[in-house]
Amino acid sequence: MIDLSLPAFADIDLANLTTLSRDDMDRLPFGVVGMAATGIVEVYNATESRLAGLPADTVLGAHYFSTTAQCMNNFMVAQRFEDEPLLDATIDYVLTLRMRPTPVKLRLLKGAESARHYVLIQR
Repeated sequence: MIDLSLPAFADIDLANLTTLSRDDMDRLPFGVVGMAATGIVEVYNATESRLAGLPADTVLGAHYFSTTAQCMNNFMVAQRFEDEPLLDATIDYVLTLRMRPTPVKLRLLKGAESARHYVLIQR
């Protein structure tokens, strides 16, 4: 059942994402990974943990693109966080690490004033 009080994948933005409680973030029907500008994971919601099969305690504190999601360590995803000062993009992508190829939609979010960058993953 979809919780209509929470923002949808296509509608969420940095402003409403950063105001969600931890419980609300865990209730979102898509994965949320929040990382510092250095790429170190600070937020890993329950949905992403369950769908990726990775416990949050193994992901939090790790470098997302070099340790957890090497299949995103490329010009289409990781490099965009380096190159673009502001980022709100949705791309079709295929996850390939630790699983059979899985088509997803990614939302890449980065703001000038935001302390975190986010990758949202809709399977």
